[in-house]
Amino acid sequence: MKIAIADLMATSGVKFGTSGARGLVTDLTDRVAYAYTLGFLQYLRTASLAPAGSAVALGGDLRPSTGRIMDAVGRAVADSGGVPVNCGRVPSPAVALLGLERKIPAIMVTGSHIPDDRNGIKFNKPTGEVLKDDEAGMTAQVVELDEALFDSRGLFARPGPAPAAATEDFAAGRAYVRRYLDAFPANALAGLRLGVYQHSAVARDVLVTILRGLGAEVVPLGRSETFLPVDTEAVRPEDAALARRWASEHRFDALVSADGDSDRPLVSDETGEWLRGDVAGVLAARFLGADSVTTPVSSNTAVEKCGWFGEVRRTRIGSPFVVASMLAASAAGRQRVVGYEANGGFLLDSNLVLDGRPLRALPTRDAVIVMLGVLLLARRERRTVSNLVASLPARFTASDRLQQFPTEKSRGILARFSSPDTAANRIALEAAFGELVGGRISTIDRTDGVRVTFENAEIVHLRPSGNAPEFRCYAEAGTAGRATELCARVLAILPRLG
Repeated sequence: MKIAIADLMATSGVKFGTSGARGLVTDLTDRVAYAYTLGFLQYLRTASLAPAGSAVALGGDLRPSTGRIMDAVGRAVADSGGVPVNCGRVPSPAVALLGLERKIPAIMVTGSHIPDDRNGIKFNKPTGEVLKDDEAGMTAQVVELDEALFDSRGLFARPGPAPAAATEDFAAGRAYVRRYLDAFPANALAGLRLGVYQHSAVARDVLVTILRGLGAEVVPLGRSETFLPVDTEAVRPEDAALARRWASEHRFDALVSADGDSDRPLVSDETGEWLRGDVAGVLAARFLGADSVTTPVSSNTAVEKCGWFGEVRRTRIGSPFVVASMLAASAAGRQRVVGYEANGGFLLDSNLVLDGRPLRALPTRDAVIVMLGVLLLARRERRTVSNLVASLPARFTASDRLQQFPTEKSRGILARFSSPDTAANRIALEAAFGELVGGRISTIDRTDGVRVTFENAEIVHLRPSGNAPEFRCYAEAGTAGRATELCARVLAILPRLG
């Protein structure tokens, strides 16, 4: 039976785009995962991006549904004539790195930071991330699906080869660890006492191995066999409290952690205060000596105000937009091109040499380089992490979201502020939020959602999440407390606007 990917998007409840396929576990059936994988591989063949029969790297995170979905993806790879390379449960950047090194497609089964009632499949071309230009091509695919393979629930109707689970190739995990142990001296972190909040992050053991391999004293903490939805953009209160308690009890120089698929970092200072991802990104870029930095419009404006970088490029939210901008910067002749997102995920588009040691480009979200960048910059400048953060311009960001908030409702609220009449938009926005800041609007930016800068330099940015029914708010102000307060008060107002 022929099935159009565009039709499957409309009927399955699982969105398919540049971030891959994401949806409820109950919707992301074997049939849906199998069909989307066929569509991706068929697109690569028709676009001459990968030949038929190519090996395909396959990894997954630690949520309960991941194994089943990996099997479905692996069967699709094998049934299309390809060879699944089972990388096991490893970080997303490790799977992407193996794909780049072997010049083969790479697929990661992960729902990232979202709760484990949801999951997803992230696709990478042999050359790196799927970009917006690829999305239309993937969506346009029509695949041949043998419906006899599946029962009425969309699960495999009969046992069959599960090549994803048959043999495991540990090369991806090993190469990812070696990437960092080879790039820095074995004593790079000697003398530092670090905590690793392991929870259910797929890199929880990898982080310990890398940090110990670079000489740090490492204490693993908080390991969980139940999946925890740690979101680096909206840190749970319990995770904030744990970090402060552990820092006090263990007298750490810093703590580190990551989200579920471990492409987004958490780094704390010595007091256990988690750094915002867009602050950690600035510091990591500084350590690497970047001459071009790309970051989404939602990130802290300290990146411009610090004056450290030759250029700062702003994009819509999402790594495909960051990657596209980095490619343009490299094409324009920049030599040390990096990007980061507000969630802390860091992308490197240039091959660098650090004190005579090579660090190859990895143009996909990565967590480890941010942790090392912050720690090594602090060491180089002989500062604590908190003093390092204090050296930045005093701009503070906060973000949070309304969960289980329908995307249609979010878009309806934003439509109130998106009239062709700019004056009308200002009036509507000032009526909704002006009282919170006690000032008038300076600029309105619609690069992604609605981002409003008020005359007192405070910022409110609203947008629907791209992969979950959530309405996100980003706020920026002159103090951390004010940014947090502003974000919370805006979120309290939003339901009344819908």
